[in-house]
Amino acid sequence: MPRIAVVNRQLFNPHESQLMADLCPVNRRGEPCITINPADKKIDIDEKLCIGCGICVNRSTPGSISIINLPDELVSLPVHRYGRNGFHLYNLPVPQFGKVVGILGRNGIGKSTALKILSGQLMPNMGGETEAKYEDLISFFKGSEAQAYLERLKNKTIKVSYKPQQVDLIPKAAKGTVKKVLEKVDEKGELAEITTLLELTPILENDITKISGGELQRVAIAATALRKADVYFFDEPSSYLDIRQRLKVSRFIRDLADKNTAVMVVEHDLIILDYMTEMLYLLYGKEGVYGICSGIKSTRNGINVYLSGYLKDENMRFRDKAITFKERAETRRGESTVQVSWAGLKKKLGKFSLESEGGSIHRKDIIGILGENGIGKTSFVKLLAGVDKADTGEIEESVRVSYKPQYLESSSDELVENVLRDAIDKYNTQIVETLGLQFLLTRKVNELSGGELQRVAIALCLAKEADLYLLDEPSAYLDVEQRLIVSKLIRDFMDLYGKSCMVVDHDLLFLDYLSERLMVFEGQPAVRGKATGPFPMGEGMTKFLKELALTFRRDPDSGRPRINKEGSVLDREQKASGKYYYTA
Repeated sequence: MPRIAVVNRQLFNPHESQLMADLCPVNRRGEPCITINPADKKIDIDEKLCIGCGICVNRSTPGSISIINLPDELVSLPVHRYGRNGFHLYNLPVPQFGKVVGILGRNGIGKSTALKILSGQLMPNMGGETEAKYEDLISFFKGSEAQAYLERLKNKTIKVSYKPQQVDLIPKAAKGTVKKVLEKVDEKGELAEITTLLELTPILENDITKISGGELQRVAIAATALRKADVYFFDEPSSYLDIRQRLKVSRFIRDLADKNTAVMVVEHDLIILDYMTEMLYLLYGKEGVYGICSGIKSTRNGINVYLSGYLKDENMRFRDKAITFKERAETRRGESTVQVSWAGLKKKLGKFSLESEGGSIHRKDIIGILGENGIGKTSFVKLLAGVDKADTGEIEESVRVSYKPQYLESSSDELVENVLRDAIDKYNTQIVETLGLQFLLTRKVNELSGGELQRVAIALCLAKEADLYLLDEPSAYLDVEQRLIVSKLIRDFMDLYGKSCMVVDHDLLFLDYLSERLMVFEGQPAVRGKATGPFPMGEGMTKFLKELALTFRRDPDSGRPRINKEGSVLDREQKASGKYYYTA
């Protein structure tokens, strides 16, 4: 049985190195299983000598050492390994010409690594210390679809175009206006057409360093599509985008695929992934330790298999329990006690004006907030939180408010353990361990990734003594499982402690899983916004989906919401009956 040993060099404490070496039973019988690396004074583990006793795992800093036994029939050599005792990736997804193929998996499981290998940015080492040769890779994948793809990559008979995950780094590499940046990569001569489709025309003369995250994302997508390529790779194209923009980008990416062109996408928004792709690969394993790529599946089946946590074809269970979406009736969890109410709110912010109808939040309420970017959702939340004051109107509140902002502060060099002291003392099991934060406590805040920082911010918000919790885009940077974990945590927390919650987000599946009522924001982005509701879930979703001309159905197996194909029989029937969204 192959065994892999991974040392997280960020978490591992070098002061424990000698103790680990002394405790190892293989070392004690005279063989060098655990040695101390002279470069960083941390340990190296010889996987061939390791017997998997688990002593070092249990006695070291939590999460710093992982020893994993892999079934013989599952894998042989890894495709790539990040150094000795580093992350292992097994198998590769393969682009399919004429199709949009998705990759679904947790953060830290190898999705971006796979894209970099397939796009030629990273030459894998097949578990060795040096880069492998294409001949070795081709031989390794002989008889599979990967063989043909790698041969074309080796012979440079295919050209690839790649959109990276971290679009916020683009302004550091590109200079000038949006138009000049895109003109430099326009190999198709389609700048005017693509910028119109992606609604970039109004910002073409803006400096690339002065645009928002959502605008930067669409610029990156446009730059990728403007290149002449046979294969297009998009790593998390929906980040920073509102639901309307996500749908527009999804249609745009779908249209790139034809008989001579393949498209591959990594995406965490399951509704958008389902809408955008035809086929799907699943990556499973243990975050930061190893990832295994499944065989290809249809998108519907692949997502349902992922939610079930069991790969029947591989006879592999990668999650303890299935994730299901209950078809709930129109019932209210909230109690009759009003926590906060408002009426006739108006707020002028520069050229933008916000107004709201009257509404109220009850004890145990969980209210989702939907609307386009730049339409006042965050401004409204700030009014309720007391961060800003309304120009006119009343907010009647005698409640304490805890607010998680949309943009997270990451410059602090304070330890996570100190930042989360209240959460650790009061809710260690319920919040800290549920969010997997026990492995981050010895890290500094400014060393955290976007997803890690988001989970810390959610824990910080929930740990504060409050009656009303306001969370602005808590799903950002989180993978599918983390989003559903956060949803369940919020629901359980509000129910157990009798609190109320409002959540702004763009992931409809996340809000469907979490919310009992909805507020819908209407208007014109950057000009005016109007808050309506809260509505019962079905009424609120119907109001929102009508504006998008979309209808939703529920998957019969998992219960998850899915977008109906425009113009399909079901789409036409639901629109005719006014049932744009099914709650049951």
